[in-house]
Amino acid sequence: MIIDIFNHFMPQAYFDRLRELIPGHPVLTAFPRLKTLSDVDARLRLLDEFGEMQHIVSLANPPIELIAPPDKTPELARLANDSLAEICRKHPDRFPTFVASLPMNNVEASLAEIDRAVTELGARGVQMFTNVAGKPLSDPEYRPLFARMVQHDLPVWVHPMRAAQFADYASEKTSEAEIWFSFGWPYETTACMTRLIYSGIFDEMPTLKIVSHHMGGMIPYFSGKINLGFRQIFFGAEGRNPVAEDLKLKKRPVDYYKMLYADTALGEIAPTRCGHAFFGTEKCVFASDAPFDFDQGRYLLRNSIAAVTALEISKAEKDAIFAGNAKKLLRL
Repeated sequence: MIIDIFNHFMPQAYFDRLRELIPGHPVLTAFPRLKTLSDVDARLRLLDEFGEMQHIVSLANPPIELIAPPDKTPELARLANDSLAEICRKHPDRFPTFVASLPMNNVEASLAEIDRAVTELGARGVQMFTNVAGKPLSDPEYRPLFARMVQHDLPVWVHPMRAAQFADYASEKTSEAEIWFSFGWPYETTACMTRLIYSGIFDEMPTLKIVSHHMGGMIPYFSGKINLGFRQIFFGAEGRNPVAEDLKLKKRPVDYYKMLYADTALGEIAPTRCGHAFFGTEKCVFASDAPFDFDQGRYLLRNSIAAVTALEISKAEKDAIFAGNAKKLLRL
């Protein structure tokens, strides 16, 4: 069995609502090209091609807080979550549960939606984006949301958010060559995880569970930079990071990064091997990011499976990455 914990779906009722709220937005033209994104039957046929595969579905971009003001986003989140919950109710063998969306520009409503989605709809976690309309997730305003997820003993999925208006150079106004996507998203994930870690969130909430998308972004590949901070070069020593000391972190920075869960949504063998070497089997969970490819999700699913299969580990460890770890993490 394979459980894909980070893939995306756009319920038709929710998509129709977006047409009213953000007319002319690029997703309104692009997304209908992917039938498996919003057509349940098309997604089921896709899953049938991969044997006993299950999808833990989460809402696709754009973030709800970028669609409407705080008084409107709670209704949007409820519509999205109700729609995803209904799909899971009708097809529990393929969609055993879902990841709830939140109106992040309305914290009180988000707290209420967490409780509703988990206790009434059966969600097994929530999705947040790496920034909330430009504000970092490490901002104290959002701390109650993480604390509530600790109370529910369920994970937070963190998805990168960066668009073309994030210029590559200070002299420019927009990103070119899709750098905002290819490299901006991994950077967003890395920056978000780092800000959360240095804010002391894991010291405050040591049982907090965070799923970092795309194998933690840049984290595994720059672990040497994590172990050797800039100020540490001049004012620290081995095992002594002055920034971490100033912030009174209880552990070495790298130990906090290893507390993260990392999904396998990379689709390539070499980076998956590197990510696994950093995070270890217990913290790796299978994901594909489907259906966002040129073949309705087949390319990503096929390559993500191949990358995990190619890991030089035991069958038991591969089974844990493919399904076992997700069952434990989501309490399925």
